Amino acid sequence: MLQPFASSEPFTIGVELEVQVVNTHDYNLTKATTELLNRVREERFEGAINPETTEGMIELSTGICKNFDQARSELQVLRDTLVRAGDFLNVGVCGGGTNFFQNWYDQRSDGRERSEYLMGLYGALYQQFTIFGQHVHVGCADPDSALVLLHSLSRYVPHFIALAASSPFVQGSDTQFQCARLNSVAPFPLSGQAPFVTKWSEFEAYFERMTHTGLVKSLKDFYWDIRPSPGYGTIEVRVMDTPLRVEWAAAIAAYIQSLARYLLTDLPLRLTERDYEVYRANRFMACRFGLDGVCVNPETLNRRPIREDILATLDAIAPHAHALAADEALDAIRRTVTQGMTDAMWLRRIYGAHDSLHEVVRQQCRVWRGAQTPE
Repeated sequence: MLQPFASSEPFTIGVELEVQVVNTHDYNLTKATTELLNRVREERFEGAINPETTEGMIELSTGICKNFDQARSELQVLRDTLVRAGDFLNVGVCGGGTNFFQNWYDQRSDGRERSEYLMGLYGALYQQFTIFGQHVHVGCADPDSALVLLHSLSRYVPHFIALAASSPFVQGSDTQFQCARLNSVAPFPLSGQAPFVTKWSEFEAYFERMTHTGLVKSLKDFYWDIRPSPGYGTIEVRVMDTPLRVEWAAAIAAYIQSLARYLLTDLPLRLTERDYEVYRANRFMACRFGLDGVCVNPETLNRRPIREDILATLDAIAPHAHALAADEALDAIRRTVTQGMTDAMWLRRIYGAHDSLHEVVRQQCRVWRGAQTPE
């Protein structure tokens, strides 16, 4: 049975970051999660540091945040706590949507019951799921408005992918994608987009039907780009790569928060099931080309570069960003979109300068801990 939807304060946010734990010799993933968690157990901080999927991953989660500054501050404390533990154990921590050296067949479950279940169910698919994403929760007052927000935000999925893209390399090769991470999500049978329903009663009926497939026990079994999280009273945006800096992760979260307020307050969209006719094409363009991709408006069928679409959206949501104290975050978004240096582009630039993926990951670890420029 589907968990009841818990009301939460509208437009509050929570941020989750899946981060890489690497050795300091060849910068491949290393099995140090358990030791790191033991090391941080006595530390005091808002949010949580938890295991995630395999022993080379850790998840950082903020508490419930009202604004950009709170989310940024909590993420910085979580980052610094984990970095100190990593220094003690001589392991590195970094962002980025993929590790460049990990082989899927080397990945093992972290031992939790759910991880063991998923490993048994999906086999190699789950082993290839050693990828690293940012998830943003947005608070909703009631379940029906949560579903409206979910489908409204789906129009902007190309923005979120392009802004956070940081996974151009997979298993030692340049994929030519800005975000290759989502290619590992697509094969799952329950990935993609949520069904087009805007009433919670209809969603409950859909969930009940899906339990008969044998693949669904809870909403966590759906690997949708955006999904409801009824236990938190939120919708959860899940398409972003983990950025190289927590400050950029917080800025993207504030963009989503401001956009959510605009969409539910001004109600500028006419939602229909036809919105999803161009959804997969738009999503692909963002993954492949990032800000230089082109997206199609499902209402007008007009084509526009994702970069231009983001800049127009920034203008539209500016009053809502100001009300949420997100002006600084949206200024950072505008600079990045205008100047064009995304994380994926930065990673390729470092590789071009050094011709070494090992050096790229070493620099990722430096940037994660606060370095502003490459050595």
